[in-house]
Amino acid sequence: MPTTRARRGGEVGAAGSAYAALDLLATLVAVIDDDGRIQYANHALEDAIGLSRRTLAGVPLAEWITQPELLHNALAGARGHEYAVIRYDTHLKRLMRAPLPVHLVLASTEAADRRIVEMLPLEQQARLEREERLLEQAQANKELIRNLAHEIKNPLGGIRGAAQLLQMELADREDLTEYTAVIVHEADRLQSLVDRLLAPHRRAPVMGDVNIHEVCERVRTIILAEFPRGLRVVRDYDTSIPEFRGDRELLIQAVLNLAHNAAHALKDRIAAGDACITLRTRVQRQVTFGKRRFRLALELHVIDNGPGVPEDIKDRIFYPLVSGREGGSGLGLTLAQTFVQQHQGLIECDSRPGHTDFKILIPLP
Repeated sequence: MPTTRARRGGEVGAAGSAYAALDLLATLVAVIDDDGRIQYANHALEDAIGLSRRTLAGVPLAEWITQPELLHNALAGARGHEYAVIRYDTHLKRLMRAPLPVHLVLASTEAADRRIVEMLPLEQQARLEREERLLEQAQANKELIRNLAHEIKNPLGGIRGAAQLLQMELADREDLTEYTAVIVHEADRLQSLVDRLLAPHRRAPVMGDVNIHEVCERVRTIILAEFPRGLRVVRDYDTSIPEFRGDRELLIQAVLNLAHNAAHALKDRIAAGDACITLRTRVQRQVTFGKRRFRLALELHVIDNGPGVPEDIKDRIFYPLVSGREGGSGLGLTLAQTFVQQHQGLIECDSRPGHTDFKILIPLP
């Protein structure tokens, strides 16, 4: 087990005031001197190792790394100004637990004798990369949708207007006005699709106090009214979840879109009478969104026992116009993701045959 050496309280307190902002980070951070001894450990690193920063102060960080020679080499390179930033994968030792695989980043600071060591758990790094991809995808979708919708909208109005004029000219030819009626009808359908594509980007959220269980109950009522037989909607609520600021109607629509998708995926089980959707709420602690750490977050699951998301679209389910069912618009999940991201959150999906779980994560105050 790595050794520890206590430092004087005054030194720890002085370091604490200088580096207090590091406690807001979700990543594990240590400030070390040129000899590699820990001068400061943030809360995340304390939690990971299982010791307080006061106990860790003055201890060589290399004692807590499974490949200490790599850290020694990195420090030598930093002291010699060979590198500004050094990265590599290693393992962080922990008390009474297995070593944690981390991506270690060693960087210089403005102080010549201090280095910052940031350790990002590899699982967390993968999650951050996935979140960044979702955010980038959402932004790209937004631009694509806006441009595509405007490109469609202008000629669509001309097509509909021309069809109406032609319909008036052919008023005495019922066999031909059927065709113009089809053109007008399809133009209206495309116009409705364009309006739905643009809707979430036109309306600013109307913020108010939201009780997530009122949102869930509203969705449950709507789904059971639409599917009165063969489908159970199970409540699994954590009633201690506090109210938070949000747009109630947008959140209802987001959860309803997920529940609707689940219900349509369950059509065979509904016919058999054993379809089930579960609405589950939980609180998750110390959650990271992007690179910000939040003390609490709402975790809302919409779980179904259907066949699962088709493999060929698993990586694209939040793209616009991608649908796993015949006749689907491919907008439900895209809009749901947009509405949740307007609350600084995101939607994740875990799907396999017999169990599909769409999880909404939203920071709580």
